Amino acid sequence: MVDLVLIEQRLTLPAHDGHFAEADVRDLPDGARRMLPAAIAPGTRLAASLRLRMRGSIKLNRWLPFRATEVIAPGVGFVWRARVAGIVAGYDRYIDGQGEMQWKLAGLVTVAQGSGADVSRSAAGREVGETFWLPTALLPQFGTEWLPADDDHAIARIRTAAEPIDVTYTLDASGRVRSLTFQRWGDPDDRGEFAFHTFGGTTTEHRTFGGLTIPSKGTVGWSFGEEGWETGEFFRFQITDAHPVG
Repeated sequence: MVDLVLIEQRLTLPAHDGHFAEADVRDLPDGARRMLPAAIAPGTRLAASLRLRMRGSIKLNRWLPFRATEVIAPGVGFVWRARVAGIVAGYDRYIDGQGEMQWKLAGLVTVAQGSGADVSRSAAGREVGETFWLPTALLPQFGTEWLPADDDHAIARIRTAAEPIDVTYTLDASGRVRSLTFQRWGDPDDRGEFAFHTFGGTTTEHRTFGGLTIPSKGTVGWSFGEEGWETGEFFRFQITDAHPVG
């Protein structure tokens, strides 16, 4: 049996030494130099992990409400625990390069489960997509590489246990993230055939928690910006609380 509490403890990492200063991003491409100071207040501790609370709706044939908690340590993993429609509960997790999901109806009947190489590779992509909730982890000292882009975009090459993934962020006039897109490993049509597909979404609100101004409301899914977005969108979120560790 998976000990989720133990995994969350492993993901609760101490902050790196030091505090954020704009000099930390002085040598980065223009988009990154706009995005990171907009997300991280001067003097903020360099948190390596984050605890979140969220609510929203998820599409499982139809849209259903959920409430969830998450611990995420970009580059290490995450645990997302949720209750959907009040009767389905379970978790998605990724750590040590291994992903797994387990969901049960009324705690008794398994309604969804998965593990193995493809699930793990897809979970690595999810971790990358959610890194914008802990923008300190996007700093170069955490291993993120920033690629050239124009003022309205920032492109981060983020490391995972599977492979590095390039994420393109579209920025508003203040440097905050309006949308993101990247290639994620998955099987969105549930055909038993995994491949890379476009994944991403939009953000509509931001909130500040512990010196970090993060996307607090938005929607994500498969085929973002493409013809299949209407059916690919599956997750609408609202962050209700966030605590950077340290």
